[in-house]
Amino acid sequence: MTYPYDVFDDRCPTRMMLDRLADKWALLVLDRLDGGPVRFNRLRRDVRGISQKVLSQTLKRLERDGLVDRTVHPTVPVSVEYALTPLGRTLTETVAAFAHWAERNMDAVLTAQAAYDAAAAG
Repeated sequence: MTYPYDVFDDRCPTRMMLDRLADKWALLVLDRLDGGPVRFNRLRRDVRGISQKVLSQTLKRLERDGLVDRTVHPTVPVSVEYALTPLGRTLTETVAAFAHWAERNMDAVLTAQAAYDAAAAG
């Protein structure tokens, strides 16, 4: 099957999406939203280490890309929820596999890094 886009072409717009999906914050936000709609402050608490500004920027980019929906509830104060769109849902298995691969394989990565560093120093 051929596609009208070629990820190996440096001018292809798919490169922008690959860049977005390779961002750790985007992956973590997408993975967290897999469980259903989440309010902004809950996301900020759950994705430890992300600043309010970076979370806001990440959500806006994901919304622009059609991966995340933003719903404003007219409460006092206003509450905002974020959820995956149907397009965003197509990424859930891939995002989870990628994000949680690091958890499952971190010991092997650390061992490989230590061996490499020892060989490079010696």
